[in-house]
Amino acid sequence: MERNYQSSLSTFVHPAELDLRTAFHEAGHAAAIYLSNRQKQLPPVFFEIHVRRPGDDRHQFFAKVVDGNLIQNLPIAVVESFSTFAEQPQHSCQRAYEADVVNLLAGPLAEAKYVAIRDDEVFNLNLVNFNALHNYGGYSDLEKASSYLECFISCRTEREKKMQDLLAEAFRFIDDRRHWKCILNLAHYILDSQQEVISCDQAITVFDRCLAATRPYRSARYPFFFN
Repeated sequence: MERNYQSSLSTFVHPAELDLRTAFHEAGHAAAIYLSNRQKQLPPVFFEIHVRRPGDDRHQFFAKVVDGNLIQNLPIAVVESFSTFAEQPQHSCQRAYEADVVNLLAGPLAEAKYVAIRDDEVFNLNLVNFNALHNYGGYSDLEKASSYLECFISCRTEREKKMQDLLAEAFRFIDDRRHWKCILNLAHYILDSQQEVISCDQAITVFDRCLAATRPYRSARYPFFFN
């Protein structure tokens, strides 16, 4: 799960702004993997956040969530036969696929919400539809989400409806105040940390402390906060 840097945006994005957008994007993925899966009582899944910072041999900040997909743990035979489960609501394999799709969509949605708040604009599902998420680094995430659904829904109309349902679910997750607070905290942690690898345990600690705290973490490098 990573932000796509070949944006369709015609305007130049300042490197510092791109850093922020990237951090929120990946924090959205990580928050959904941990918090959304836990809400659904799905098995915990390992992930890491890999970070590359500007240096002598590179000029761009880069971050991505590695692993974190439930479906990777399923046998190939189960994956190939997934279409047979279409008429069995909430089959365990289907639940895994759907959770992974929600977690993929959470990344570009988190970036979209950051941009909306930054610009003092409304963040709603009508403005951040599936196609619009391409403008928030979501190309590779959307391609993967679409390929997941193609594995078990053969009918295009039903597949598009399911995608809309999962997009709405991902939107509700990102728009939840407590979840957004967790995303905000992890985004700042990603930007401030000097580590090249942020472990799953470290990210979870950020989330758990955030949920238990009354005040959010504030970045020293990016000193802003919004609810």
